[in-house]
Amino acid sequence: MSTGRRPSLEGRRLYLCTPDRPDLEHFIASCIRGGADVVQLREKLLDARPLLERARLAGRACADLGVPFVLNDRPDLALEADADGVHVGQDDAPAGLARRILGGERIVGLSTHRLSELEAAAGEPVDYVSAGPVVPTPTKPGRPGTGIEYVAQAASRCAAWPGRSAPMPFFVTGGVTPESVGALAAAGARRFVVVRYLTEAGDPEAAARRLSSAIDRALEVAAP
Repeated sequence: MSTGRRPSLEGRRLYLCTPDRPDLEHFIASCIRGGADVVQLREKLLDARPLLERARLAGRACADLGVPFVLNDRPDLALEADADGVHVGQDDAPAGLARRILGGERIVGLSTHRLSELEAAAGEPVDYVSAGPVVPTPTKPGRPGTGIEYVAQAASRCAAWPGRSAPMPFFVTGGVTPESVGALAAAGARRFVVVRYLTEAGDPEAAARRLSSAIDRALEVAAP
């Protein structure tokens, strides 16, 4: 939950994106114990009032364990739920509007799927961008995979982001598993969004721990 200052993304590299589910609070806590260090609730089917209640519950679970909580799509509900931020896509509320609603002390993230969108994001008031999906995913039906080449493009552009003295954080999305993170890290990824590998896991905490360990190993190999 918001602490009155913008949460730092420094050092955070395993970003859980989950739909609502009956065991949402327990599931989030299990993933965080396994190594997830950012959580987004991405729920497309609930109306505003029930979504707000689920966002409040998810936010409390994250706050109890010291992890930033981000709501997808809805900066108005993110504000009302006292979330740490919002993530918007190319067809959602503009990032500038999200920033005006949330003010300067909360996170605004933005999805990008191609180089032109990444370049346009340089003019937006965002704290991070996502790049992908690298491979097609059922969570974004009809959207083709960007390929790993886009990860390398994002790494290059984010390293020299206009107006920033430090690189712009970017999270790679699409097909993140222990088996895929090595190639993604070699292409320049340092932060990873995971959906199905955790949401479909029988033991989410153990799965998150496996993925977190794989990321650690991949980053050690990829480090200059």
